[in-house]
Amino acid sequence: MRVVLALAACLALAGCGLSPMYAGGASAPVAQGLAAIEIPAIQGRGGWLIKNALEARLGVAGQCAPQYRLDVRLDDALEALGVLNDDTISRERRILRARYQLVDIATGAVLLDATAGSDAGIDVVSSEYATIAAEQKALENLALEVADRMATQIAVTLRARANSPQP
Repeated sequence: MRVVLALAACLALAGCGLSPMYAGGASAPVAQGLAAIEIPAIQGRGGWLIKNALEARLGVAGQCAPQYRLDVRLDDALEALGVLNDDTISRERRILRARYQLVDIATGAVLLDATAGSDAGIDVVSSEYATIAAEQKALENLALEVADRMATQIAVTLRARANSPQP
């Protein structure tokens, strides 16, 4: 009975139209598109962190001539959340948001205009050094998370472009 259920599940999965995004490895259209993205410098420490994370995820290391440009604008903010009776802050929230556009260099067409963001809570302690270290670590973690979301959306966009009929 289990064998029959497993075979039925395999047939249902095969019929749903799912296919691996990176089928074909480095020669896949999505992988080639990701490797052809140029990422200009992004302002601030958060921008540097996101640019490095994106380059690692997208595989851009000057492997081919750029076809696309990824323009990114960041909004990095710290908000006081917990305020004690003596007006000291006990908790902060770091918010990192990125608005990004994937632009076709040849035509200037914007292929993707989206935002990605995340936030993290930070405990403010009596040690200023520990608080600053926590704020910096939160920025590093948020940059990785935002870069992951951006890379996923860019890959989905390039896959849809590769699967659509070109004029």
